[in-house]
Amino acid sequence: MSSRIEPVDLPRAYLLLNHGPTVLVTSAHGEARNVMAAAWAMPLDFSPPKMLVVVDKNTYTRELIEASGEFALCIPSRAQAQATLRVGSHSGRGEDKFLASGLTTFPASKIGAPLVSGCLGWLECRVVPEPHNQQAYDLFIGEVVAAWAAPDAFSGNRWHFPDGERRSVHYLAGGSFFATGEAFNVSDPE
Repeated sequence: MSSRIEPVDLPRAYLLLNHGPTVLVTSAHGEARNVMAAAWAMPLDFSPPKMLVVVDKNTYTRELIEASGEFALCIPSRAQAQATLRVGSHSGRGEDKFLASGLTTFPASKIGAPLVSGCLGWLECRVVPEPHNQQAYDLFIGEVVAAWAAPDAFSGNRWHFPDGERRSVHYLAGGSFFATGEAFNVSDPE
């Protein structure tokens, strides 16, 4: 282990923890729908299950989430990294980002936002209103009302990625991703 440390610029400090799985956030209201990529999403609570996601004030997705009170978090695979980068880099105000990126969808079971086909997992969420957090930090809390997983990648409450393409992706910056690596187990030495 190296004893050498180097400072990290504070505006980039988030990168030290920013290797959780990237998600695709889908939203819909009326006939409008959109998808965006988000690297800042995490679990918040167990019962009822809740998730956090950061959605910038200037995004079309944010408009649709605020109008509908719902969103979905879809966990893309490495095979979907190009589409994930595309939907995270363009606005959906002037185009259908699903079509432009080649992503297909299927209906959610309890919300109006579509789910992205081919992902590893899906979380259907209803917004838990927290106006201060939403305005000050762009932070949305979603109560999970339905959750789904592709059994080849997640079953028995465990991830077990079947191959190199069916792994979750983690966005770093500047178009750089990494895929979840090989799993390993350790035991308590007691």
